[in-house]
Amino acid sequence: MIRIFDFLFSLIGLILLFPLLILIFLIGLFDNGSPLFIQKRVGYNFKSFSLIKFRTMPVGMRSAGTHLIKNIKFSSFGYFLRGTKIDEIPQLLNVLIGDMSLVGPRPCLFNQRKLINERKKRGVFKVRPGITGLAQISGINMKTPTLLAKTDQKMIKKMSLYNYFYYIFKTIFKII
Repeated sequence: MIRIFDFLFSLIGLILLFPLLILIFLIGLFDNGSPLFIQKRVGYNFKSFSLIKFRTMPVGMRSAGTHLIKNIKFSSFGYFLRGTKIDEIPQLLNVLIGDMSLVGPRPCLFNQRKLINERKKRGVFKVRPGITGLAQISGINMKTPTLLAKTDQKMIKKMSLYNYFYYIFKTIFKII
């Protein structure tokens, strides 16, 4: 049932946001020459997938979790995209094709070993990663891998249609 909602909501979102996506893509071309950022992430059943986002950092930055990069530099437009979470909108394509869900654990990088080990212990990779979830609305991020994995596990155990919509609406209100 949730996969049906994922598909429908991501399709509707992409259609409604298409003009904004094109505008941001064009601004990104002028800002840094490469408006999309595509990165391999750990997905469902520990399979690799290509996460799509709008680029917020200059081309050539090392591939690591943002929390691991010292002296992080955002492009002039990227700072705005990151602050408003607009950089996440292209992930609706990942949801549409089934690599992700709207709600689930945020996908990690393959080099985030501690988080991967904590998530493996808790069965987190048995669900699709998501754009938002309990950790995001609780302000928990990848800086605290054990707490994040425990929170992901808690969300998975209590996942229901009600919680699915709760996490989505809570995220929207948090952004606004």
